[in-house]
Amino acid sequence: MNPAEIEAIIHRGVPLAAAWGVRVLAAAPEEAQLELPHNPSLLRPGNTVSGPAIMGLADMAMWAVLLAGSAGRDESLTANMHVNFLRTCGPGPIIATARLIKGQGRSIFGEIAVRRADSAEVAVHVTTSWVRVAP
Repeated sequence: MNPAEIEAIIHRGVPLAAAWGVRVLAAAPEEAQLELPHNPSLLRPGNTVSGPAIMGLADMAMWAVLLAGSAGRDESLTANMHVNFLRTCGPGPIIATARLIKGQGRSIFGEIAVRRADSAEVAVHVTTSWVRVAP
């Protein structure tokens, strides 16, 4: 699947993704990269992207990896998310890069690095586990 196809699935499955303008920049079975554009409604005091928006983008980025690895048919569910806010992200845009660490079996484990689009420095580090749902 190409990034546009995965983006369409994410926008249908998570309507907030469409409302926020989330873009899938790249998606493969091991790694995906999503962008959250500047959006004044997602800023918190201090002119930086809010924690809930960052966590939502990280969750969507991990789902993009799983969608890429399942021809767009993944129905796994987030079981856990651990978030470390290392520095502010500024007003956006921000990039989330998700990487699959363990994808076989019922339990899935991944890692997401979130950064400002104009910086290579990780601003937020996320680890997440998902549960594969049987059809």
